[in-house]
Amino acid sequence: MVSHVSTVAFQGVEAVPVEVQVMVAPGKMGMQIVGLADKAVAESRERVQAALHASGLSMPPKKVTINLAPADLPKEGSHYDLPIALGLMAALGAIPDDSLAGYVVLGELSLDGTVAAVNGVLPAAIGANAMGRGLICPHACGAEAAWASADLDILAPRSLIALANHFKGSQVMSRPEPALGPPPVRLPDLADIKGQEGAKRVLEVAAAGGHNLLMNGPPGAGKSMLAQRLPSILPPLSPRELLEVSMIASIAGELAEGKLTDQRPFRAPHHSASMAAIVGGGLKARPGEASLAHHGVLFLDELPEFSPQVLDSLRQPLETAECVIARANHRVSYPARIQLVAAMNPCRCGMAGEPGHRCRRGPRCQTDYQARISGPLLDRIDLRVDVPAVSASDLIGGGGRSEPSAVVAERVSRARAMQQERYTALGLPAWTTNASCSAAMIEDVVTLDAPCTALIREASEKLGFSARAYHRVLKVARTLADLDGAGDVTRTHLAEAISYRVAGTVRAEAA
Repeated sequence: MVSHVSTVAFQGVEAVPVEVQVMVAPGKMGMQIVGLADKAVAESRERVQAALHASGLSMPPKKVTINLAPADLPKEGSHYDLPIALGLMAALGAIPDDSLAGYVVLGELSLDGTVAAVNGVLPAAIGANAMGRGLICPHACGAEAAWASADLDILAPRSLIALANHFKGSQVMSRPEPALGPPPVRLPDLADIKGQEGAKRVLEVAAAGGHNLLMNGPPGAGKSMLAQRLPSILPPLSPRELLEVSMIASIAGELAEGKLTDQRPFRAPHHSASMAAIVGGGLKARPGEASLAHHGVLFLDELPEFSPQVLDSLRQPLETAECVIARANHRVSYPARIQLVAAMNPCRCGMAGEPGHRCRRGPRCQTDYQARISGPLLDRIDLRVDVPAVSASDLIGGGGRSEPSAVVAERVSRARAMQQERYTALGLPAWTTNASCSAAMIEDVVTLDAPCTALIREASEKLGFSARAYHRVLKVARTLADLDGAGDVTRTHLAEAISYRVAGTVRAEAA
């Protein structure tokens, strides 16, 4: 007899259907798993046998063969435990054979028969809903699965016995309800920062248009403090963005108790992070920090201290909004629509250009340090700002608190609403911002009059703008106009956008 149970394998955030086929036949007693299974799947043989024994079932004195079809698709993870166990129970007659026909099953088994949480339940639930099936998942992941669809049939058992009793009709399990995580603790507020009004202005522009930002200044100037306060002025995630972000977090195992949050991700990896840690990879091609920051902020502090190879690996995600991990035996793509925010010192000693400071190595200290950042990466950064040092005397008796984040967030929200209305009318997705708008579209959106055309032509000739730099200046100018509530980009907006393009670094873009 052969029993069939549906489950999934994960390729990026996509759930690929997999069929677990269990056959009990005469032969030498034992269990064999075939179908390109990795070590975790092969070890499920021991976990399944122990869980069945703890649930009052014993393995038959026959040969048990388990095939994971399609056989040429790599199978990874411990979530195959539950479908294998249920297939065996159906083959032994412990549960009705047709009871599993309408479900996709995934879950890890403990030795006592309880069902443990696994990664990827939300993508699996969305995939099951697309296939017109229900979902059987661990109880700890039920709230996560419930977000896939209000009509999705979900069973979230705590143990094998509870699931068997449900199919027999002696115990009925209720459908889990979707849950949101607790509201975040008070986010750092812009009002805590004294001075740095120019940097705050650039931070507001970056938030309004989703632009990449580079802050350059000496140690202690407040660059990290400014970056940490960016989430406080960003709008919350839309329902579609919430699901996309949560699917990646589910694959990475970062959804606590299956609860979702509408706060935009803010990832700040250490500068010792490897390329696989930033863009994804490793043995199982897991998502990296860039994908975990999808629809959020990726903050790179001490930018030149990152490996140049790691920094250059971000060039493609910044352009295409996805991280493609290609290996000899598989190819995985993770979404990575990020807003890059970086901070750096002007030189290794950190004080180049500061009044009263003279570097012993001279200008070479500054040029060598900034040369660690490639020109193509700098070309992808829309906004650059110098963050001057703040002395103790500036803080002592420096007046009251400055503008709070809530006030700035209102202006950012209005600018984002204008962009959403504009790009939705043009047939683009609702999450489109000025920064993510295509080059062809931004030329249609931004109409330059004669003074603006003369200004951008003069700036391009003097500063050597590339085609990418030209379009990014237009995007920033459009955001500045949106913050002012203006319908057209004026010369003032364009001039301010150009100033942000050339600040923050002394090295020419062509270097």
